[in-house]
Amino acid sequence: MTTFALPVLQDISNPAFTAKLKHKIDNKTKPLGSLGQLEGLALQLGQILGTESPQLAQPQMLVFAGDHGLTARGVSAFPSDVTWQMVENFIAGGACVSVLAKANNIALNVVDCGVNHEFLDATQTPRTGLLSTKIANGTADSSAAAAMTAAQCQQAIENGIAVVKNLPGNAILLGEMGIGNTTPSAALISLFTGRPATLVTGRGTGIDDPTLATKIGVIDRAVERARGIAGDVRANEPVDATTALAEVGGLEHASIAGFIIGGAAARVPVIIDGVIATSALLAAHAIAPGVLPYVIAGHRSVEPGASAALDHLGLVPLIDLDLRLGEGTGAVLAIPIVQAAARILGEMATFDEAGVTDKDPAS
Repeated sequence: MTTFALPVLQDISNPAFTAKLKHKIDNKTKPLGSLGQLEGLALQLGQILGTESPQLAQPQMLVFAGDHGLTARGVSAFPSDVTWQMVENFIAGGACVSVLAKANNIALNVVDCGVNHEFLDATQTPRTGLLSTKIANGTADSSAAAAMTAAQCQQAIENGIAVVKNLPGNAILLGEMGIGNTTPSAALISLFTGRPATLVTGRGTGIDDPTLATKIGVIDRAVERARGIAGDVRANEPVDATTALAEVGGLEHASIAGFIIGGAAARVPVIIDGVIATSALLAAHAIAPGVLPYVIAGHRSVEPGASAALDHLGLVPLIDLDLRLGEGTGAVLAIPIVQAAARILGEMATFDEAGVTDKDPAS
């Protein structure tokens, strides 16, 4: 149960202003509804930023990193050391999300939530591109015991909220890094949606059939253990979000949940990535139900849990490119679409402004 103070989230559904935005979008020089999903996105951006001419300034990408006790169960194709090695790759600019962020003029920082590695030297000198909110060197094996203590989970959520407060700009994107983290993600999705592990568990880093069977078994054990503590949605019991996070989540999951809540509190668009982000969003939504209007689903991961979570939340992703890399790649690839929607609302002429007869040529 959440026992700490959460930031206040504003209701962005102001009927009068929303009607004004919708009227403006409907009267752009185009047939009604012809821009499809872009029109709804433009409306959402106007609502979030409180303006008829939204502009995305200095978008920020945060990659949340942590290690997982579950990896000792053989659920991944890669060893845990790859987590810290990839963090170094992000900082050096060699990772896929680093390249895509640079191409889209997005600042990228990695948040060390709980990587089993020390990135700072003896002087604790801060490193460019790395923020440390380390709580522990990874989580415990959630198939046997709680992944985190309640205090660790609360601190991770609060850290995620706090990170937003120090960011420039008015749009945030999130990604993650953690070998084995699709396993706790599937566990969270199973807990919050009630779907069995077999339907929400994918191959992650490309595991073979025997490893997938092992992974599903580990998730089943973790979820069944946690249901007696966090609640069982299958029996119409509410799932305690913070308890679920502590029982089966990762330090990066809890930090991402806080980051989403913090972004909503700051009234900025929050562009999420794939299965890890959507599993954390399930928790954020349960903790602070007002977050969803601020969230934009960047893409649909091929991990089955991603679609399960998106469907449960009623979110339609902007792109579907069969991605399963993670890192925040889908969120970065979506940013040009988000920026296009903002420009359509702010810069595209209406029929009156352009002196064009207001008539749908298809009618």
